[in-house]
Amino acid sequence: MPELPETETIARDLDRAIAGSRITDVRVRRGDVLREVDARQLRRRVVGSVIDHAWRRAKLIVLDLSSSDRIVVQPRFTGALLIDDGSLPETERRYSTIEFVLDRERSLHYRDIRRLGTVSVMDEQRFARYSGGLGDEPLDPVFTVERLSAILRASRQAVKRVLMDQRRLVGVGNIYANEALWRSGIDPSRPAAALSPAEAARLHAELRGVLTEAVAARGTSFRDYRDASGARGSFAERLQAYGRGGERCQRCGRTLVATHAIDGRSTVFCWQCQR
Repeated sequence: MPELPETETIARDLDRAIAGSRITDVRVRRGDVLREVDARQLRRRVVGSVIDHAWRRAKLIVLDLSSSDRIVVQPRFTGALLIDDGSLPETERRYSTIEFVLDRERSLHYRDIRRLGTVSVMDEQRFARYSGGLGDEPLDPVFTVERLSAILRASRQAVKRVLMDQRRLVGVGNIYANEALWRSGIDPSRPAAALSPAEAARLHAELRGVLTEAVAARGTSFRDYRDASGARGSFAERLQAYGRGGERCQRCGRTLVATHAIDGRSTVFCWQCQR
């Protein structure tokens, strides 16, 4: 599932490429990805509007329209927003669920192979309510060590689960939770409230660090993630924990352990140097 670095990359690409573009038509091929509107309502609310700005909230990609509505896309596992100037490969076009036809002979496709992602249209009030149910943005300046410490102290759940709880902290999924905990030397299964102030400070620094580095590398691609031009992110080659179960720890040389016991997802950690 695209996490903060991947959705941030897509949103920045779209803002550079299509901000100021007018939506001239909408072609809905798979209406089951729509939420809050049906195909007819989608067309009525977005055709003729100009895309003012593209940005990210949590793991969402948000397109602000001149009508004050917002197109809100949650890519989930196989979703992608792809700009098509006529050169998009047919292999990508084949899985297009919704095509936003733009002026200047371009389109924006929401491509989703498994159709687990969603496309919504929300007005400002509806989006404010939706966004209000989400947690803190880890790269915002207001997300301080003290704020993370308060989130951790409030839960006895495993620290990895707390990092991935979108009601507390947004944008962090399995990849970057594994990486941040490995970098900070913290056992993913430890109760969040048990972390010391020094450990919370270390986790805060490493979490922000790995997210920032991954944004600079344009995200992590294994199978499905692509940026708005269809290119892959390059952060996978820098991963130290995620996907490396059974390999040697780059810090101490011990064998990394992979388990599904913490939250049902693959957790990779070093039993020697994560405490």
